[in-house]
Amino acid sequence: MDTEQPAAGRLAQLEFLERVQLQDLARTRRWIEDEKRRRAARTVPSGWLLELGPTGRAAVHVHTGSCRSAGSRTRSITADQARDALRHGPVPACAQCRPDTALD
Repeated sequence: MDTEQPAAGRLAQLEFLERVQLQDLARTRRWIEDEKRRRAARTVPSGWLLELGPTGRAAVHVHTGSCRSAGSRTRSITADQARDALRHGPVPACAQCRPDTALD
């Protein structure tokens, strides 16, 4: 019984292995880039934050980006979105950082 594979079969297997490894490398590189973007987003504080309630749906407060009393459930918003939330929505300004004063 011959345990050696024909040269063409082995070459096809090696080429297949190479394609799989390249796909894995491309995926790993995407993961690295995604993580870099996530870290960059965390390290650059937004000018304004919207704090969400326990369900993650209802807004609780508007904060400045550097407010230390902002809870863990926040998302970055623009200055215009912060103004709209304070003017038109029932979302109060944080009593500590006073974003309504900073936004006029």
